[in-house]
Amino acid sequence: MKLLKSTLCILMLTGTSALAQGNLPLKEMPGHADRDYWVPGEVNAEGKLEALQAVVGGEGVAFSGTQDKPVEIALIYPSADTSDFWARNYLAMTKRLDELGIKYNTTEFASRQIEHSLQSTYANQVLQDGDIYDYVIFGPSELAIQADNIDKLAGNDDFTTYVWAFHTPLKDLKNQPDVWFDFSSAAGALVMCDYMLERLGNGITMAMNRGIPGITDNQRSGDFKDCVMEKGDWKVAYEHYGEYQREGGYEGTSLILQAYPEATIIHNANTAMAMGSVEAQVAVGKEKEVFSTGWGGTGLELDAIRRGELDATPMRMGDDVGAATAEAIKADLENRADELPLVFLGRITVAHDQMSAEELDALQTEAFRFSGVGALER
Repeated sequence: MKLLKSTLCILMLTGTSALAQGNLPLKEMPGHADRDYWVPGEVNAEGKLEALQAVVGGEGVAFSGTQDKPVEIALIYPSADTSDFWARNYLAMTKRLDELGIKYNTTEFASRQIEHSLQSTYANQVLQDGDIYDYVIFGPSELAIQADNIDKLAGNDDFTTYVWAFHTPLKDLKNQPDVWFDFSSAAGALVMCDYMLERLGNGITMAMNRGIPGITDNQRSGDFKDCVMEKGDWKVAYEHYGEYQREGGYEGTSLILQAYPEATIIHNANTAMAMGSVEAQVAVGKEKEVFSTGWGGTGLELDAIRRGELDATPMRMGDDVGAATAEAIKADLENRADELPLVFLGRITVAHDQMSAEELDALQTEAFRFSGVGALER
């Protein structure tokens, strides 16, 4: 990978790649001056994201080169936590690598989400052993806390660095990772906005079960609200902050049903609140009277749609991040790294109650085509 890294540096200096931070942003988007990070649209060259999404959504095309030995991949991520996000990414990546015919070995450095210092220890260990690895995948415990480690890993010429679970490149990094891989709540909000306006039309009054004030809810709830208000003249009767908890969704929905009967739609910013919202509606027999949405397209949400209790949800194609990482490795090995976007976003579509059981099953199968439908054995 050292020779390939040098080649990439030449490409960056000639302006053919967005990876040279001196060339960023490629364009400025609203709010640019108020953020300490770039959004994908500011750093991705035209068409590169869509091209990689299309590749990831299709059948794997075998690696065209040869390997003298397997590539060595280090993974530093909080995979010891309850969430199966990391395990599914790993399975999707390795199974896609198998499909592509790329030989590899992996070394995992696991932590919990709160173990920031342990991640730093792992990052330093990988840096010390840098010539062992060809690729380092870093899933930060928290973006700002791990910024120095991202910078150091990205600045090492021995290996290619990828970041999982974030899509907001920090402006003050001296060295940008080669690719960031994630799902975008902002993109999901706009997909959901377009669907809701097309299905329900203009002039609707809704209420919202929002999460916790911050970037995620600003995108999932705030961007969705701004979009439907601007494009469809929707009104918001009430906003409840349910802290992403089932109880918060239940309490918020109970209040909405009693005090804001004019709200015919209830937006929920995650699965837990959506399940609490559904429970509150079922308790008073109003699940057929209110149009309810979730977030993420989890198995719980799809089951609620099948039961007629939830109406729609923006659904992540969950295995896209891992599969895209495998495709990035393939592109790198084939000297096509300049074709990659700086930020990859997994596909998000809308699952809804007008779909047949077969269509919902097909979406679920596609989302978890590598890691498998159903709970993982861990």
